[in-house]
Amino acid sequence: MKSFLLLLVLLSTHLNAQKSLTFDKTNLQCEDKWIVYQMDKDSIYHYGFIYIDPQAGLTLHYEGGFKIDKKGTFYKVDTDKKKDVAFIKIRLQPNKIAIAVLPEEKFSELNIQKNPEWLAIYKVDEGSVGRLYLWGFMYNGWNEIEKALTFLEKAEKIDPNFKGLQTELAFSYNAIGFYDKAEKSLKKAIANNPMDCYTYKELAYTYTKLEQIDKVIATYDVMVKYCKETNFIQETAYNLAFEYFKTKDKTQFNVWKIETKKWSKTENQYIKNLIQMEAELNKS
Repeated sequence: MKSFLLLLVLLSTHLNAQKSLTFDKTNLQCEDKWIVYQMDKDSIYHYGFIYIDPQAGLTLHYEGGFKIDKKGTFYKVDTDKKKDVAFIKIRLQPNKIAIAVLPEEKFSELNIQKNPEWLAIYKVDEGSVGRLYLWGFMYNGWNEIEKALTFLEKAEKIDPNFKGLQTELAFSYNAIGFYDKAEKSLKKAIANNPMDCYTYKELAYTYTKLEQIDKVIATYDVMVKYCKETNFIQETAYNLAFEYFKTKDKTQFNVWKIETKKWSKTENQYIKNLIQMEAELNKS
């Protein structure tokens, strides 16, 4: 009977927790939010505040642990956190681990503020074009393209000629299939900096997606003439070879296979892929 009653208490606590906490977010969705990790083996929920450090990237300000009593009240408990520090900062890598946003009505129970006082140092120049560009750049790197665009498009309204901005916008547009927009951004970028090889590489990719192969080749010729970054040149040559592979044009595939190999000192994934493509073409 005692075991049965204990089970009911634990079940009740768990149900109360489920009502308060919904574990349906990833860490990248929780910038500037108090979050909770799922309960550990000791029935402790670990929580903290996720923010972005401009130098370190995605960061967790770990605050500690709490439990939930049978009434659904959150109360702090001791954890293994070092006793000589008030908090621990943990650099995060984007992942798909399900976490919960801490409900605002529970802040008082844990004695926390919606916006911690220390957060202010990370909000300096929050609306500046440089900060918006950096946040967009980071979210693009984390493959959160639509979130990146919320920052980059704001930055463009402030200063469309900010260094690197138009190319980063184009990267976002390419990622979501807005190739016409990407082309416009890249042309602006080239007008501002006609010697940026990454921009040309992105433009060649855009023309590939627009199925404007003549323009891809013209862009490639510019890259060969001016670019020192041979990896960008090789990627563009490889993309052209792949396009001709898809249309089973053996002659042009061979041309661009040779071009791709020309820019590689050692066998890499591009070369391995081309060998497989060539074998496939030879079957037909």
